Amino acid sequence: MTDSRATSSPPGGGQGGDLHLDLALRGPGGVRAGLIRALRGAVRSGRLAPGTRLPSSRALAADLGLARNTVADAYGELVAEGWLSARQGSGTRVAQRTASSRATAHRPAARPRTAPHNLVPGSPDLSAFPRTAWLAAARRAVTAAPGDAFGYGDGLGRIELRLVLAEYLARARGVRADPEQIVVCAGFAQGLSLLSRALRRAGAQRLAVESYGLGPHWELAARAGLRTVPLPVDPQGAQVHELARRRDVPAVLLTPAHQFPIGVPLHPDRRTAVVDWARESGGIVLEDDYDGEFRYDRQPVGALQGLDPEHVVYLGTASKSLAPALRLGWMVLPGRLVEPVLAERTAADRQTDALTQLTLAEFVACGGYDRHVRAMRLRYRRRRDRLVAALAERAPGCGPTASRPGCTRCCGCRRAPSARWCAARPGWGWRSRGSARSATRTCRTRATPTPWSSATAPRPSTPSARRWTPCAAPWKPSDRPTPSRPSTLEGP
Repeated sequence: MTDSRATSSPPGGGQGGDLHLDLALRGPGGVRAGLIRALRGAVRSGRLAPGTRLPSSRALAADLGLARNTVADAYGELVAEGWLSARQGSGTRVAQRTASSRATAHRPAARPRTAPHNLVPGSPDLSAFPRTAWLAAARRAVTAAPGDAFGYGDGLGRIELRLVLAEYLARARGVRADPEQIVVCAGFAQGLSLLSRALRRAGAQRLAVESYGLGPHWELAARAGLRTVPLPVDPQGAQVHELARRRDVPAVLLTPAHQFPIGVPLHPDRRTAVVDWARESGGIVLEDDYDGEFRYDRQPVGALQGLDPEHVVYLGTASKSLAPALRLGWMVLPGRLVEPVLAERTAADRQTDALTQLTLAEFVACGGYDRHVRAMRLRYRRRRDRLVAALAERAPGCGPTASRPGCTRCCGCRRAPSARWCAARPGWGWRSRGSARSATRTCRTRATPTPWSSATAPRPSTPSARRWTPCAAPWKPSDRPTPSRPSTLEGP
């Protein structure tokens, strides 16, 4: 007869942890021999790895209901046989030289070496995660957390995080958010899945998407029963006027602030047009604001949701600003969609990790999130400029200035007077120092300041004149880079 018991050390019982043994109480040799066979079998099979600390003889005897001398004798015999090792002050452990071939055969292989540079789009710099600040916020959040924070919680998410998000989104993204209309979810993918199922249950059959986008997002909608209808994308963003021709499309998924992967923002006229379409048809606009906090050479683009909160669903995430491992996202829903979305959450999928929510709430409230975003914005900007400079140096025929081989400057174009940076090389532009007489031209691509010379360019006499970039080659309006080649213009 085999009696399998999980043993545990009694309070103050000393050393070792729980130990599960298949102990044969009846067999040749009695209980002592059965205990020896059980321990030897656990070591031989690899279930007890070399170096594993065993419970003390007193603790194991108390849990198995045996005499302490019986357990001590079994330990002593296995030590003599070389299965176990015993040292004073260190307890009894599995001997290192008894590792079975089965245990060693399944050791994890060495991790492959990672590439020095990760150019995968949409992937943040994971090495820059604010570990110290996040750990301090987690400690404060757990210390101040109420008792109900450790329960199942509300399907909307922790109220502490929803209050902080409502303030932050209104301040930083122009979102009109009520904490009671914010739903915290496990990233953008879960939020889109919940919305797709809610729309399908409400009778929707199609979802318009940008023709250039992420295939996994379309698959989420397809699994919910929605057919995706592609919208063409041009240098002004998605062609939303196509929605007026499709009466069978009640919802559209857009990336208005930064189209992925083209990189252009949705034109203001089209932002207004898609909101007007939603009002007239009763449709829903799903706004994917995956990296709206990051901008480099342009003014910030506010959230589309601020134009009409009753027809636009705002979806944000911490995957790009912090790390995907947090699995945190949020939706700002119109009032009529709150209950349908919550109804799609099952009992097992009721709420995301409450402790991570509390930590993020504290991290945002103390200003750590804003500081991290500003630091990463500068870091990504410098990294992009270095990449553009390297590409211009090593592959000059691939850049937007390839059509002007006669230009002798590091930048081969002129920019419009209203532009802040050179359109072809975002990392290069004019910088005046002091008066017009002492103005210098600085090429940030090569970091070599060159004094003004009448042979290369006229001396600027007004601030507006200093906004122009001189070029030795003749310039025509057709030479200006068009938004159809945005790979060197925008993007995180």
